[in-house]
Amino acid sequence: MADRKRPRIGITTPRRGGWAIRQFNRFAVWRCGGQPVLVSPGRPVDIGNLDGLVVGGGDDIGVDLYLDDDSLPDVSASVRIDPERDEMEHQLVKDAIAHGRPVLGICRGAQMLNIALGGTLHQDIYTQYAGAPRLRTPLPRKQVCIEPGSRMHEILMVTRCRVNALHHQSIDRCGRGLAVVARDDHGIVQAVEIADARYIVGVQWHPEFLVFDRGQVRLFQRLVDAGRECRRERARQGRGIGAV
Repeated sequence: MADRKRPRIGITTPRRGGWAIRQFNRFAVWRCGGQPVLVSPGRPVDIGNLDGLVVGGGDDIGVDLYLDDDSLPDVSASVRIDPERDEMEHQLVKDAIAHGRPVLGICRGAQMLNIALGGTLHQDIYTQYAGAPRLRTPLPRKQVCIEPGSRMHEILMVTRCRVNALHHQSIDRCGRGLAVVARDDHGIVQAVEIADARYIVGVQWHPEFLVFDRGQVRLFQRLVDAGRECRRERARQGRGIGAV
């Protein structure tokens, strides 16, 4: 039975597959005091019934969401994409931002956050960053540099850390309001945020797999805390008191 005192945090997933990411994200949200709510093309949820949102990792995002130049290469035929999930997440992220819900985008989710705000992606980082190693591991083997003074720096409490890498695409041009707050040693964007929002954060790595890293756990904790605040504001408004 769901705990009504816990903020309801949506976790986006594909209709099929993605079991490990889904379970690790559910645990991360529950561990931090949230009520995980799975959201998929076969199980849609209105943003009005959520207090926060985790946009999880998974397949590549179709280029039609962010490229309108026919002269640019389209590598989507050589990668796995999930158009129905793309459509669902694209709208859900826009709704979450419009309604002031906190959002944590993870890997693909950070890319979707960027696209929903009008940004674009590098379709293949290995063509854009020729010196980048082909690293693909859930273990923390990639060095990331965090921007001092950023929210990410305040959460992780370090200026350099090791993270995992399970992607071959990355953010290119940032969407409206997003600032780059972390890059790896090859210049690839690793984290973005909106500084003046309640909590709008995207990370290119998978913090849900780094269960013993307190800084990575805090990424979820801050999301749940912001969701709890959002829930309380909605409750006060429902009683006619108004937000404080």
